[in-house]
Amino acid sequence: MRSSAGLSPAAFSALPQSVTCPDYDRDAQAVGIVHFGIGAFHRAHQAWYTDAAMRAGERDWMILGVSLRSADVAQQMNPQGGLYSVIERSAAGAAARVVGAVRGVLVARDEPDAVVAALAAPATRIVSLTITEKGYCRTAAGDLDHAAADEGSVFRFLAQGLRQRLDAGLPGLTLLSCDNLADNGHQLARLMHQYLARHDPALREWFAAACTCPCTMVDRIVPATTDNDRAAVSAMLGGLRDEAAVLTEPFSQWVIEDRFAGPRPDWAQAGARFVADVAPFEMAKLRMLNAAHSLLAYRGLARGHAFVHQAVADPVLLAEVRGLLLNEAAPTIAAEPGQDLAAYAGDLLARFANPALAHRLAQIAMDGSQKIPQRWLATLAENAARGELCPAILAGLGAWIRHLRGGNGPVSDPLASQLEAAARASDPVAALFGPGGLLASPWQPSRTEAEAVAEAVRRSADAVVSAQT
Repeated sequence: MRSSAGLSPAAFSALPQSVTCPDYDRDAQAVGIVHFGIGAFHRAHQAWYTDAAMRAGERDWMILGVSLRSADVAQQMNPQGGLYSVIERSAAGAAARVVGAVRGVLVARDEPDAVVAALAAPATRIVSLTITEKGYCRTAAGDLDHAAADEGSVFRFLAQGLRQRLDAGLPGLTLLSCDNLADNGHQLARLMHQYLARHDPALREWFAAACTCPCTMVDRIVPATTDNDRAAVSAMLGGLRDEAAVLTEPFSQWVIEDRFAGPRPDWAQAGARFVADVAPFEMAKLRMLNAAHSLLAYRGLARGHAFVHQAVADPVLLAEVRGLLLNEAAPTIAAEPGQDLAAYAGDLLARFANPALAHRLAQIAMDGSQKIPQRWLATLAENAARGELCPAILAGLGAWIRHLRGGNGPVSDPLASQLEAAARASDPVAALFGPGGLLASPWQPSRTEAEAVAEAVRRSADAVVSAQT
């Protein structure tokens, strides 16, 4: 029977001793971070690190979450006082920790003035973002889409909050992008400059002088939480409900460019790494982990699989993923001293095979137009310049075209209608990737590459192939 009691600050005494709880006075801590996009990943990653830092003695780094559109997370977390549990799952079992770093969640569309006030508050020093690739409102060429940015985007709120800070004589902020974008901090800064150049040129000068946008690399696999997961979490929490619970793997990585406009938490106490240059770590993650995830998603769905661990157990897909990691992606990465890409590839395969995560391929397959350029096309371009083919990625592109034609059901992508039209063109490779194609990238398919993608499309256009065992 499902308990009617939910997780809350008053319910700590009812939790089993096996559950780790915050040991700091949450009510005494000021909000130091405003976070846009408080989804499952942020709760399992940046908020998890911040909670660990405060457990180690850091103070006044509570997080105020902001949902740009949906009220779902606010409805889950606010009744629980901002508390939620992080469940780390592996083949060896599961461990639960209640995270106390989040004060609460605002819904921007309903409380715009409160969002701006939080950004302008003197105690706020960092604004972090996990708004996904599409939240940056970029055109196909990578510039700011002003029409999209003017419709309740993060840029509008940042501009209003920063203007109030300037007018009040307050210091600037660190804007910390934690999204899977190549060079994410520099991209955020460039897009912010483009927004301010149109809307507030004077603020643009202050932003350049007073604020910073460090680059970051984030890594933790966080599947979507299901109702069955919540029931299992309730059992771990002694019968208490946790509507905001997140499930994840034991592994976590956060590499941060040490370039802040002001104070920052000592996230290193929880394992984060502050560096001068994030690029080699970021590139390895994008071109290896994220690229392999996309390959498993589109190829795995075409072969009848539902989860990552099922797809990577398919011998055909395992061989393709190994080829992508070691033969196609790794040679394009200028690794830092001590950065062992072969060992990293091995770690990735072990993480993908974790049967306890139930990471859905359909979740990874969403928003492909925002992911594929940096995950696949840049790797294709660099290999093509050396005269090398990428058979695994080319097979993945064929499976993606099948996906765009509805092979896996409705397509969830901000460019869905344009993508479907291009995928159904007489020459979909040219319509998507050629000169003037829908996706601008440094890769222009050669005749051999185009034929390989077309052949992959033909192979995947038939009925779904049963998963191999």
